[in-house]
Amino acid sequence: MKRYIQDMIYNDLVKKMVFIGGPRQVGKTTLGKALFIKKFTNGQYFNWDNDIDRRAILKHEWLLKSTLIIFDELHKYPRWKAWIKGIYDNKLPQQQFLVTGSARLDTYKRGGDSLLGRYHYWRLHPLTIDELPAGMNLDEGLEKLMTLGGFPEPFLSNDIREAARWRRERFDRVIREDIRDLESIRNIETLSLFVDALRERVGGMITLSNIAADLQISPKTAKSWLSLIEKTYLAFTIYPLTKKIPRAIQKPPKVFFYDNGDVIGDNGARFENLVATTLLKRLNFLEDYHGHRASLHYVRDKDGREVDFVTIVNNKVIDLIEVKLSQSDISSSLKYYSEKLKPENTVQLVLNLPRSYNQGAVLVTTPQEYFKNPPWNI
Repeated sequence: MKRYIQDMIYNDLVKKMVFIGGPRQVGKTTLGKALFIKKFTNGQYFNWDNDIDRRAILKHEWLLKSTLIIFDELHKYPRWKAWIKGIYDNKLPQQQFLVTGSARLDTYKRGGDSLLGRYHYWRLHPLTIDELPAGMNLDEGLEKLMTLGGFPEPFLSNDIREAARWRRERFDRVIREDIRDLESIRNIETLSLFVDALRERVGGMITLSNIAADLQISPKTAKSWLSLIEKTYLAFTIYPLTKKIPRAIQKPPKVFFYDNGDVIGDNGARFENLVATTLLKRLNFLEDYHGHRASLHYVRDKDGREVDFVTIVNNKVIDLIEVKLSQSDISSSLKYYSEKLKPENTVQLVLNLPRSYNQGAVLVTTPQEYFKNPPWNI
């Protein structure tokens, strides 16, 4: 199936290099190779994890007639930034380069030799309610996202058993290979326990010092491991919104997983995780395509008033969203913060809801209805 950012990536490739980051097996390589068929007449693909390809990369062994060259997992080469900069600065006019990786590639946020001005960076996310295969209705898509997750292979297989096997294999490879490639970790088993502790706490505030004490590691190690998990697109953190919030809490993050199937918990946790991934996907698109500054938060004050999600775009509050499994009274915290923050949209998303309705400034609706019009339909 065609992915939601495919046409935009082609338009960027005719001007600059394109980097695509995202979780392992989310479809980056498939998307890149689709450009061979649809857009570029001559293309070559090189994977750093393949011994033959790796030698070819280091020796610059590709065809002069190639119009698109894909370098997959290039970030595992320690000097990759300087290497790709040199290649790009000396490329032939007809050649374009696409770099994909299962770790963060947005090098402009880091030190070293800057690539700024030479590339556009895109983040590819799993399937969500607003990106489903042609012909699939929203109700069916939502059910599959809740049970199978949004990664293309298990989603399209429609087999719960096979999806569970796929997920275990992918999870082990991220922990034992991708994270290892970024940093040397002696005790991989304890790292796995750390990740499991996060999987059990999806939607709740995370106190790293408590998890560290349970696993007998230092808080500094726990913080470093959380950073590695984020860099390899296994999970992401959101932090409390503090601006314009009297008595706001300041520090505890919440952790959500890119694969909805990684969540250890009930339907409530999985549904909240699905909403988080959908919102992050949309916000990342606004950043990667439009150049906006966008961020995802939750809000909570010291009096215990809390709302699950707040989206900020260019310093403006856009969405204030509370998540519920079934129809219930509108959250008093949602009403309170709607008055305080004046968002464009105040929404209570309900998984099981007979019909949508408005009550004052609050829209009570389903995820299918709220997310059906994606921002990339432009």
